[in-house]
Amino acid sequence: MKSFRLFSVLIFILFSQDVLSQNDVIRLQSCNNDLIKKQSDSLKFLYSNDGYILLKEASITMESEYEMPVVIPLNEGTYYQFVFIGDYSSKLYEVRMYDWDEKMVVYKKNQWGDVDGNVISYSYIPKFSEFHMMKPVQVNKQKKKGLCGYVMLFKKVK
Repeated sequence: MKSFRLFSVLIFILFSQDVLSQNDVIRLQSCNNDLIKKQSDSLKFLYSNDGYILLKEASITMESEYEMPVVIPLNEGTYYQFVFIGDYSSKLYEVRMYDWDEKMVVYKKNQWGDVDGNVISYSYIPKFSEFHMMKPVQVNKQKKKGLCGYVMLFKKVK
């Protein structure tokens, strides 16, 4: 009887850890938004005409008020352009970028009525070749989950 209880407790602990670990994982899921697609296509055209190449892009499903971390390797002295496009119905958009030492190197904030509105764009030249983390967030009182976002990374070549 004692060994059965011990066995039951071990099974319960293993099962609990498995369930808990699944909830802690952030899964990158794409989304589809026609307005964001048109905006991203326009920006890709604009930046390509300005001497940039697109290195990475992703549509991401976001939750209001929660950051979505995006890790990217950057090379020292290279001129990069970053773009985040948030859901048009959100009221606030922010992007923070951190270097490898977790020092914030960029902070940008837009509100819905701003000229740029749902698009945050900024340039950056890293001092070291290392991974950086971009953390976009948007605040939307109507939709808490299922917000569409789009991130792009360009590199200056001309």
